[in-house]
Amino acid sequence: MVRWQWVFLPLGILVGLGALLLLADALLRLYNLLALVSPLLAQVTVGIVAAVGLGAAGFGIYRLWPFLRPRRRRRQVQAPRRSEDAAAVNLLAIQRQVEQIQDHVARQALQQKALDLQAASTARPLTIAVFGVGSAGKTALINGLLGEPLGAVGAAMGTTQEPQSYPWAFPNSPKVLQMIDTPGIAEAGVAGTEREATARQIATAADLILFVVDDDLRQAEFTVLSTLMEMGKRVLVVLNKADRYVEADLDALLDHLRSRLVPPLSADDVVAVAALPQPLPRVGGGWLQMQPNLLPLQTRLADLLRQEGETLMADNLLLQTQQIGDAARQLIDDQRQTQAEAIIDRYQWLGAGAIAMTPLPGLDFLATAAINAQMVVELSQVYGCEVSLEEGKALALSVAKTLTGLGFVKGTLDLLALGLQTNLATVVAGRALKGASGAYLTRIAGKSFVEYFRQNQSWGDSGMGAVVEQQYRLNQRDALMKAFVKEAVTRIVPIVQGS
Repeated sequence: MVRWQWVFLPLGILVGLGALLLLADALLRLYNLLALVSPLLAQVTVGIVAAVGLGAAGFGIYRLWPFLRPRRRRRQVQAPRRSEDAAAVNLLAIQRQVEQIQDHVARQALQQKALDLQAASTARPLTIAVFGVGSAGKTALINGLLGEPLGAVGAAMGTTQEPQSYPWAFPNSPKVLQMIDTPGIAEAGVAGTEREATARQIATAADLILFVVDDDLRQAEFTVLSTLMEMGKRVLVVLNKADRYVEADLDALLDHLRSRLVPPLSADDVVAVAALPQPLPRVGGGWLQMQPNLLPLQTRLADLLRQEGETLMADNLLLQTQQIGDAARQLIDDQRQTQAEAIIDRYQWLGAGAIAMTPLPGLDFLATAAINAQMVVELSQVYGCEVSLEEGKALALSVAKTLTGLGFVKGTLDLLALGLQTNLATVVAGRALKGASGAYLTRIAGKSFVEYFRQNQSWGDSGMGAVVEQQYRLNQRDALMKAFVKEAVTRIVPIVQGS
């Protein structure tokens, strides 16, 4: 109970007791007066009055009780601290979102993704995607880490055509690991683009990415790497073919790479290796094949698995549930947008017909606010908001006043006049212009309400005027105006000619 209720409660009790004493005295006087005529009549009358009084008192207590009773404090829902718990919460939210999607194919696809994630969260290996441009030495790196030549290596771009998975028992790691060799990115041709799409999909789903380069980052590599890091993917950048550089040049190149990537990566997340060193000439002839140097990467992987091994998979699971949730929200938003467009289209021509049939002395857009009120109610239902017809009227009137105050009514008349008058006779054009202008302004109002409901019934920091003005400007594009004028001629002229 808040302070003001405690202050007025004693006063209310005193007033109530006084009223009860006065009522008792009045009833006693009434009873004595009627008893002189008929005791039975006195008893019945006093009983009826007492019953009415008790009923009124009970009704009053019933209506006041919500204000007098102590309010329960809302339990503050704490955000899950562990990634696994947050992912579970996201999966439940996704199930509720997916139920709202009307497209059967899209709904089933998202449901299947959520089910796959839920099943994978219990028992699966930690996946490491080896990712990068073709010929950077991804397959050679995997062969070196696994200790056996499992994949073909070559200088040509596109040596790895399809993704290949290999189990990996990393020393002193309790987790089962799975290495995935991905096709190269930034390859030419349609086939190269398709392979890159496959590689990106694998990298997006992996728990850890080894991003392999053989020189400074090219623009295509940097763009892809930035996208992965912005998504929240855990990445190690592996500079392969380090044997090509003298020590000073290698240190300079590593420093340059780290200057571009730290943060969000740490300096330890950029390492140099030589997965398949170039042969060195022997003294006296022949060639000497050097052993791979993968120690910097192996050391960093061991540290990473020890420090982050418990969270890598959980963080990736959380990230993937967020991505599915984003996809579901986008589908729902597109679905709502389509439904909202149909509602706006219907009401804009309803308003246009009303104005064209019963032309006003001047185009007073405020007069169409009553029509727009029902449009507001239907739009609110599309976006899951509760808006009554009275609230819809108030909102429609506010937007109508805003349109008028910003001078958009006159601007709309000028905007549509030329297009309509070049297509219609003068007499018909005048009435059609008013109807079309009403339709156009209803469209702007409807688009503004969509933004209002999309922002959880808020006009944003800049207010209603900014939203309305933005929608007015967006709908002035030439292609949209031409299409609108064409449809206005088709819909309004038969109404004007028939009235």
